[in-house]
Amino acid sequence: MSSPRRIYLDNAATSWPKPESVYQAVEHFQRTIGAPAGRGAYAEAIQVARQLDRTRQAALELVNGRRDDSVLFTPSCTAALNLAIHGLLRPGDHVVTTVVEHNSVLRPLRFAAEQRGVEVTLVDCDERGFVEPAAVRRALRPATRLVAVAHASNVTGCVQPVEAIGDILSAHPARFLIDAAQTLGHWPCDLAASRADFVAGAGHKGLLAPLGVGLLFARAEALRELTPLVQGGTGSHSESDRQPDDLPDRFESGNLDVPAIWGLSAGLEFLRQRGIADLAQQAAHLTVQLVEGLRAIPRVRVLGPSADEPRVGVVSFQIEGYDPQEVAAGLDAAHRIQLRAGLHCAGRMHERLGTLAAGGALRASFGPFNQPNDVDALLAAIAEFAAAESFP
Repeated sequence: MSSPRRIYLDNAATSWPKPESVYQAVEHFQRTIGAPAGRGAYAEAIQVARQLDRTRQAALELVNGRRDDSVLFTPSCTAALNLAIHGLLRPGDHVVTTVVEHNSVLRPLRFAAEQRGVEVTLVDCDERGFVEPAAVRRALRPATRLVAVAHASNVTGCVQPVEAIGDILSAHPARFLIDAAQTLGHWPCDLAASRADFVAGAGHKGLLAPLGVGLLFARAEALRELTPLVQGGTGSHSESDRQPDDLPDRFESGNLDVPAIWGLSAGLEFLRQRGIADLAQQAAHLTVQLVEGLRAIPRVRVLGPSADEPRVGVVSFQIEGYDPQEVAAGLDAAHRIQLRAGLHCAGRMHERLGTLAAGGALRASFGPFNQPNDVDALLAAIAEFAAAESFP
C-alpha cells in the first residue's frame, strides 16, 4: 500500500520545495565554482564577487531600493535584526515595537533593556492582530531611537500598515526597522513607500533560497549610524587590524555562505519571472479557501483577520479540546500533512490572542507550489479530528 503524498504547509518556517533552478544553482556552485567571496584574484573568485554584486542588485530591485541603498548578507534574518538593533542602540535610547513581533526582535530588545539601559515600549494590536499607526505615534518620545515593526505576523498573517507608520516617522528622527521575514517574496515590500531605514529578511523563506543567508537592506544615511557586531577578516585592507569602513566589508566579516547566496540569486530570478503580485494572489486564493473552510467546521477557531483583509498566506487555528502539537503529529502520521504547531516564537502575540495557555495554535502557511487540493486534504483531515470524541 502506497503512503500518502507529502503535503508541506510550513512555508512560514522555511520554503519547500525550492524551484528546480535553486537546486541546480547550488549544485553548480559546489561542483564547479567552490571559491570564497572576496579572497582571491583567480577566475572563479572573480566570478563569485560578480555574482554577489548581481544578487545584491536583484534583491534591491525586489524592494524598490535606491541606488545608494545597501544590501548586507547575514547568516539569517535573526542576525540581520540583531545587527540593526544592537548596532544602532545606545544606553538611554527608547524603542517602540509591538506585541506582534517575533522573538528575533523581542529578545534582542529584552537584552538591550537589561544590559544596556534601553527602554522599550510595546504597542498593542487589535483582536485581529493589526497595529494602529496612531498608537505608534502616541508611543514616540524625543528619546525614541528606533521603531521596529513586523511587516506581517507569523501567527495571524496580518500585514501591518508600514507605509502609514513610515509617514508618521518622517517627522521624527527615530530610525524605522521592518521585519520582513514573512513578506519578502510573498507580498510587495517597498523601501521607498515605507520610508524604512532598515528591512531585514530571510533568504530561505519567501525568497526560496537554502538556509544560511539573511539580508539587511539599509539606507545609506542610517547605515552610517550602525556599529558592526562582528570584526574580522574581510579580504580587504589586510595590512590593518582595524575593521575597514568600506561597504559591505564593514559588516561582512568572515566567509559568507556563498552556496546559499548562489541559490538566493536563482530564487530571486524565479520570483522576478513569476511576479510577486501573481504569487500573492495565488496565496490569497488558498487563504480564502482555507479560512472559509475552517470556519465551517465545528469546534475550530481561526485566529487573525478575515480572509479579505491584508494578510499573507499564513493561517493559524485551534481545535477545541485538542493540544496543537498532538494534532500536528497526528496529521503528519496519518495524512502526511505538515503544519507548524505551538507558539511560533511569538509568545506576546499568543498572549494577546488568548492562546498562550493552550500551547498556541496550528499554523498552515503557503508557498508558490501549494495548490487547492492541498487545502482540500487539510480541511478533510481537520474535519475528521474535530468530529472525533477523542484523539484518533
